[in-house]
Amino acid sequence: MDESYANLQTSHLLGSVPAVVSEDRKSTSYEAPVANLQAFPPNGAGGGRGYQTLRSPIEEIEQQPANNWNGVFSISSYTQYFNVDTDIVLNRLMSSLYPINGDFFSKIDSNPDLYGLVWISTTLMFLIASLGNCSTYLMDKRSDSSTSWSFDVNYVNVAACAIYGYTVIVPLAFYFLLQYLGSKPRLISFWCMWGYSLSIFILSSVLLIIPVEFIRWTVIIITGAASSSFVTLNLRSYVEGIDLTVVLVAAFILQFGLAIFIKMWFFA
Repeated sequence: MDESYANLQTSHLLGSVPAVVSEDRKSTSYEAPVANLQAFPPNGAGGGRGYQTLRSPIEEIEQQPANNWNGVFSISSYTQYFNVDTDIVLNRLMSSLYPINGDFFSKIDSNPDLYGLVWISTTLMFLIASLGNCSTYLMDKRSDSSTSWSFDVNYVNVAACAIYGYTVIVPLAFYFLLQYLGSKPRLISFWCMWGYSLSIFILSSVLLIIPVEFIRWTVIIITGAASSSFVTLNLRSYVEGIDLTVVLVAAFILQFGLAIFIKMWFFA
């Protein structure tokens, strides 16, 4: 390129902007403003609190009011009651078959479980429904050899309502009753105890299939008496020092009534 063009003055040309260069060139440092995060939307109108600075998660947890009902509808809060192994369950099953001890609550005090309640109730429900149908067929077969097998699905519906309803509502009713009378029971312990009290019905339901009415009544009376004694003797630990004999009698009658109901409805 010609040197004449390189030395040409450009400050007077149209559209040119002279550069301003400071002789003292200093390095500039940029400082970012401190962020102040705020919650949205603001509630400033009407005397509200307006924008609020966000708190740390720890501060939020500490300042939140305690709400005991949140855990009632959370599945994770019930996982601890299913954290039992086979040895614990077998030990509690054996204890429920010996009702005279009356120390079941002391064995489950540190770790009451709902596994026994769910497992025993579900097993008993399907067992009495299926064996009840089989028992009805055998009784009809004795009177009429031409009787054909038929499964009455209504047995399952009745068994589910009766067993699940009993194991949930009855312990709940006694829990509120004893609390009202000044005792301090644990609802989970009540559900656990009443659930294991039904384990003896699983064994007796197998014998109830025998098509002999005298044997059936003998089995169900012994079963009802044993299960009722288990509930009453263990429930007595919550009413010591208080004259609540009527509560123990009511528990015995309800448990024995369940045994009679099973016999009359499913093994009539």
